[in-house]
Amino acid sequence: MASNWQIQQAALCVRHGGVLAYPTEAVWGLGCDPWDEDAVLQLLELKQRPMHKGLIVVAAAIEQFDFLLEDLPDVWQERLAGSWPGPNTWLVPHQDRLPPWITGEHNSVALRVSDHPLVQALCEQTGPLVSTSANPAGRPAARTRLRVEQYFGGELDGVLGGALGGRKNPSLIRDLISGDVIRPS
Repeated sequence: MASNWQIQQAALCVRHGGVLAYPTEAVWGLGCDPWDEDAVLQLLELKQRPMHKGLIVVAAAIEQFDFLLEDLPDVWQERLAGSWPGPNTWLVPHQDRLPPWITGEHNSVALRVSDHPLVQALCEQTGPLVSTSANPAGRPAARTRLRVEQYFGGELDGVLGGALGGRKNPSLIRDLISGDVIRPS
């Protein structure tokens, strides 16, 4: 695992508007401050991903999403709390509480509370982060730091080294309202 100093440096990178690569549960991710439009646009350009698709936001604890969840029915809040932290991404109504460069053309936003220790440690210092697979559109998600560097070279503002979480596939994505599986794990 990365040292506290390395995690602090990664958090500083994010706070200064940088795009960072870091290991997640199954693949390497790219992240930045979801409230920083310039950083998100840089990330989307690196990935060659259109803004209208929206992005996943990851947190260290469900409380970091309180601003989005506080008005939801108890049954939905219980569904979320029962599945986090873990490899579950939920499409949650955003009620216009997140910027359009995160939500894209959707009325919901993809949220996950990670159980990866590095992601948790980073989000504890930065708050919620954008979390999208580290790969250009149409290419396989990076499973090694070397692949991240092959894809993005010196275009990233930082890399937080560490091991993947050992899962074979990225997180399951489900719709909170319907319970429908959007992407199996």
